[in-house]
Amino acid sequence: MARSNEALWWSLFSAGGVASALFLPAMILLTGIAMPLGWLGEDAFAYERMRRLASHPAGALFLFVLISLSLFHAAHRLHAALSEPWLKPIRPLLNLALYGGSAAGTLAAAAILWRL
Repeated sequence: MARSNEALWWSLFSAGGVASALFLPAMILLTGIAMPLGWLGEDAFAYERMRRLASHPAGALFLFVLISLSLFHAAHRLHAALSEPWLKPIRPLLNLALYGGSAAGTLAAAAILWRL
């Protein structure tokens, strides 16, 4: 039987789905609704405060995990949606674009969070 790396992509997909389902609604509520409406006060999302949060190891780890797992979840979901028979000739290019883009986004998130 040929070895496959499918288990790796499915594990990243499921972990990304769980992380996205648990944390993205709260992030959207806080940054997309509560902050613009002023429910959290004037300086709740001030630049220096958010920079300190993102530069703390726990905050940076949270953001890195949320960003990277969400990217891999989206890549695998798009890969599954685009697995049509007529796309079989370009499947290697599609895999490179989707998973390579997720890896590049993960590396970019790591670099940005590391520099904070």
